[in-house]
Amino acid sequence: MAFNHLPAGVHDALVPLSVTPVTHSVPMAENHRSDRSPTGPVSRVDPGAVLGRLASGPSRASRITHTEHVPPRAGRHAVWPDRIRAEVIAAVQRAGIEHPWAHQARAAEHALDGESVVVSTGTASGKSLAYLVPVLSSLLDGSEAPNGRGATTLYLSPTKALAADQCRSVKELSHPLGNSVRPAVYDGDTPFEEREWIRQYANYVLTNPDMLHRGILPSHPRWSSFLKALKYVVIDECHTYRGVFGSHVAQVLRRLRRLCARYGSSPVFLLASATAAEPAVAARRLTGLPVVEIADDASPRGELVFALWEPPLTDLQGEKGAPVRRTATAETADLLTDLAVQGIRSVAFVRSRRGAELISVIAQERLAEVDRSLAGRVAAYRGGYLPEERRALEQALHSGELLGLSATTALELGIDVSGLDAVLISGYPGTRASLWQQAGRAGRSGQGALAVLVARDDPLDTYLVHHPEALFDRPVESTVLDPDNPYVLAPHLCAAAAEIPLTEEDLTLFGPEAEGLLPQLEAARLLRRRTKAWHWTRRERAADLTDIRGEGGRPVQVVEAGTGRLLGTVDAGSAHTSVHEGAVHLHQGRTYLVRSLDLEDSVALVEQASPSYSTVARDTTAISVLETETEIPWGDGRLCYGSVEVTNQVVSFLRRRLITGEVLGETKLDLPPRTLRTRAVWWTVTEDQLDEARINPEILGGALHAAEHASIGLLPLFATCDRWDIGGVSIPLHPDTLLPTVFVYDGHPGGAGFAERAFHTARAWLTATREAIASCECEAGCPSCIQSPKCGNGNDPLHKRGAVRLLSVLLRGAAEGEGESLLEAADGEDEGPMGADSAADGESARA
Repeated sequence: MAFNHLPAGVHDALVPLSVTPVTHSVPMAENHRSDRSPTGPVSRVDPGAVLGRLASGPSRASRITHTEHVPPRAGRHAVWPDRIRAEVIAAVQRAGIEHPWAHQARAAEHALDGESVVVSTGTASGKSLAYLVPVLSSLLDGSEAPNGRGATTLYLSPTKALAADQCRSVKELSHPLGNSVRPAVYDGDTPFEEREWIRQYANYVLTNPDMLHRGILPSHPRWSSFLKALKYVVIDECHTYRGVFGSHVAQVLRRLRRLCARYGSSPVFLLASATAAEPAVAARRLTGLPVVEIADDASPRGELVFALWEPPLTDLQGEKGAPVRRTATAETADLLTDLAVQGIRSVAFVRSRRGAELISVIAQERLAEVDRSLAGRVAAYRGGYLPEERRALEQALHSGELLGLSATTALELGIDVSGLDAVLISGYPGTRASLWQQAGRAGRSGQGALAVLVARDDPLDTYLVHHPEALFDRPVESTVLDPDNPYVLAPHLCAAAAEIPLTEEDLTLFGPEAEGLLPQLEAARLLRRRTKAWHWTRRERAADLTDIRGEGGRPVQVVEAGTGRLLGTVDAGSAHTSVHEGAVHLHQGRTYLVRSLDLEDSVALVEQASPSYSTVARDTTAISVLETETEIPWGDGRLCYGSVEVTNQVVSFLRRRLITGEVLGETKLDLPPRTLRTRAVWWTVTEDQLDEARINPEILGGALHAAEHASIGLLPLFATCDRWDIGGVSIPLHPDTLLPTVFVYDGHPGGAGFAERAFHTARAWLTATREAIASCECEAGCPSCIQSPKCGNGNDPLHKRGAVRLLSVLLRGAAEGEGESLLEAADGEDEGPMGADSAADGESARA
């Protein structure tokens, strides 16, 4: 029997919610007018005092496991390069910025010299101005050309919301420059009647990689005058381009560079990144060009109080009688309520769409009990909303109409929400880079700010709130991407050939794997070689061969059955687990039941309902080894890395009562299996090692299963991944290895590099896994150490002590020095893994 744990699609929102009212007293918010301008004087907030009030309720203080005080920092000014147009400097000064910070001036200098540059500094450090000043100066020069568009700029944002926000900023800053600067957003929400004007006249086009891939590059003849004059390509929040998505974007950028060369331009790339390890290395891999790195942050910073918050244990019992903590969702909702009552402008970041909706609903109910007028000043913001809904929420937050927002990462990226006082982070967001990016949303006007990380009941979050050095004493991670992944590269070669026939000279642009893929594409009758070039042979659009966000097909539309109204969309990859027949679906605070899921037409029909339960999908998995690429001995056991084939099927769902978490029943589902060819890391143990660990056949399955769950939970600390990017399988006797084996694999076709990173950091990663299990205070296993809410086998069997003994023996056999460049890991039972840095010095080509 295989014990499975797949990429999690269900988070805290689906486990029991405590609905204890907020009983402790806090100062009431002023019922100030919603049309008050947020640009007026901002009252200073003492973050320590705000945290003190949050912790003043019954048993609240004991929930804070650590408080980090990040001191304020003075800024260092410089002067703009003398090549910047005087009109641009005057416009910047008119906006209230007399002198640039030193890193802004350096970035502008490199841009003017024609050197691609990445600015990797903290949140609110003025990265946007660093690239905007040279861009505006070049556009002003270009406006003097005979056609009025002698220079253009393309701005790429990972989200529509960020592009819209940046467009507003550009318009405000460039207003004194008149019609010389003509910014416009070009995305899926842009009305068709505006698109032709943008192609012909806009000189600063803001879009996203999806639109560049599907809309602009395939229609490049219509963009010829824009591409011919393209001087700068701005890539904002470039640290988000990682994993499979980042690998796709890297190939889209290579296609862009190829078309620019065809039209006679060679744009300079200006990249903005949150603080990251080796940003120039990641930027070079993303763009394919040499990139200068600017990472010395010269901007001032206000005081930041950062608290780690662990929800308390409840009287409830989970699966197998395990103790259950109050959910991060319920805890965050209460904290957001308290902050709103105090008049503290806050954003709560949540991992899942459903979690964002639930926190908003709970907070609104709590606020209505205190003051009905406050209930409407908290809302949810997530992907999947219709364009008009997103725009209205963004405007309400900017205007100050909203006091609190429960948001997914759709709002995380760079939106300039000035005047926020506090950020709540419901669950570790997967990387330290994302954690600091979210925390930096508060205090954006230079004032003090509060950030609170509320731990979920899972191994990684529990580990982090009790090991604050893992968050505060370590550099952020490297960005991992692999443009040479054949599953990524092949469809982009087809798209490039459809844009302009591919020649042998083009192949170096697309990397060393391109030449070997062409015969396969010819054999599949996707490309045909004629004379010296390869041509696209099909009638359909080549750009439609791939979804660059790796979501595996067109999104599933969520439609209200009675009215036919489109509520939103769900990506195809999560449709089986989130909108299966009988699933509870939340949208804008309303609850719906899924009546049917039509996979062929990609439509889920829903009807409004008020069930007293949530739903959790369960699935099973089989895995086979296709090729072992690398293996090293760990004592008698082996640590391996290679290619695997994973077959997954959602087989049922549980109904859990919202208040208690009680399982009301399990309903079988008839959904087709899905097959994935990907990369995996796996380890085996021998009979002698099992004897040494005192693992008998009765507990072997539970020990392996427990080690697998916990290792998946801890991997995001060592690889730049989210927990749902990876999956796992454990088998007491695997038919390919003929030994007890634990697999952890990338949840994307062709791999994403996370398993490779796991292989190279395995000693540190599994040492941390062993300590996380051993240090948990539960008796036999709980969600904080070895249980998973997504387990296809209902967390049965699991053996906590067996997993600790098994991992201890495995690690004693690890090759001497394996992973020590990453972490001085302990071989003994009592040493923990936190003695050194877990981030690799270099970055594997990878995910």
